[in-house]
Amino acid sequence: MAEFGDSVLEDLSASDQHTSFSMSRATADADKRKMRRIIAEDPDWSLAIVPYLRIICLQHIIDNFEKNPILDELPPADKVKVLEKLSTKLPISVTANLISDEGYWRRCSVERWGRRDVSYYGNSWRRMFLECHLESAIELFIPNTTDPNVILDKVPFYKNYVKKISVSQLLPPVKSSENRQKEDTLLAVGDGASEELSVSHFDFGMLLDKMTELEELHLVYGVRGCRMNFEWSLFEFTEQDCQSLAKALKSCKHLKVFRLHQSKVNDENVQTLCSSFLEHPSLRELDFSHNIIGERGARAIGKLLNSSKLEVLSLYDNKIKGHGAQAIAYALSRNENLTTLNLRLNRIGDEGGQCVANALLKNSTLINLHLGSNELTEPTANFLSRVLMQNKTLKSINLSCNRLGLDGGKQLQEGMAHNSSLVEFDLRLTEVGQESEYFISQILQRNKETAHRTPL
Repeated sequence: MAEFGDSVLEDLSASDQHTSFSMSRATADADKRKMRRIIAEDPDWSLAIVPYLRIICLQHIIDNFEKNPILDELPPADKVKVLEKLSTKLPISVTANLISDEGYWRRCSVERWGRRDVSYYGNSWRRMFLECHLESAIELFIPNTTDPNVILDKVPFYKNYVKKISVSQLLPPVKSSENRQKEDTLLAVGDGASEELSVSHFDFGMLLDKMTELEELHLVYGVRGCRMNFEWSLFEFTEQDCQSLAKALKSCKHLKVFRLHQSKVNDENVQTLCSSFLEHPSLRELDFSHNIIGERGARAIGKLLNSSKLEVLSLYDNKIKGHGAQAIAYALSRNENLTTLNLRLNRIGDEGGQCVANALLKNSTLINLHLGSNELTEPTANFLSRVLMQNKTLKSINLSCNRLGLDGGKQLQEGMAHNSSLVEFDLRLTEVGQESEYFISQILQRNKETAHRTPL
């Protein structure tokens, strides 16, 4: 009987052990399922953990963003992950109005345009990218060859963000072999014959009226890096260019700064452009530097001065002489807005210099005056001496590279003795003498210290 009981107990013990083993095995299988590993028949199959469904979905959104952009619908954390991995090659038709994240636009800008100072673009990376994108499209546009829709189709994505367009080259149309032969024939005839073959550049009339936020426009009608293909026609601002640009500028009601330099702009061009700016509501800065503007152009600019709200006028490196300076001076004597006038590298001479000085006896708004390299001599220094005594507004004067002489230096020294407002006075290469330069520098230092102590 005892033996029977022992055998029964042994059977029960074995059964318990078998049950315990089965439970342990089931628990192990459950643990493996929790680890979410894939065990395939292929021995080379990766045993990596399967990604969560959320990660798979986000990757699908990233891979198909161009066809189906999904962003604002995502939770904030997922939106950040998508933006961090989005391609910088996506077309602006998809990204411009959808993505506002500055981190994404910073990646796009650095990769496409390199490292630039974002402060020039209002500290906005999106604005920087889109402005550079538009500028590049204009600079590579070839009239009669490039489809205008390459630019116009993207205007809806530019117009809300582009505030400045700075174009450093404008390409002319490609000449056919027939036109080249005709040009060679006309050039052989004599000077001026090639004018019949003048070519026009990108027509801003089809763009500017659509750029409702545009505030600055900087243009150069020329070609960078033409090398052995140099031709004067590559640097020609044609009459047709001028007419179309003037018409386009009338539609830019928010334009504050306009610069057109190194483009062989002449008197007729300036007259046409200035007429488009008469009574302009917002223009504050005008720059026609490095051109060929003469007397008639200066008179047109003088007329513009008192019919607009210009604050900065730059005409340096042109061909303005005495009569042109006289027209500008006359306008300056009646002006109440202009704060900066730059006439350096012209030929106004003492006739023009004296007119400008007389205007400053009446003007009470101009702060900065640059008359460097203008063939000025002692008579102009004499007139400016009176200005220094009476004018209380000027803060900076530049007379460098003029032959004022020792007597001119003494007259300026006498004027500075009664001046308390000027803090910058450039007299380099004027031959005024060390004594006058030292005395004037001491007065300037005194004025600077006084200005520093005076509360705004």
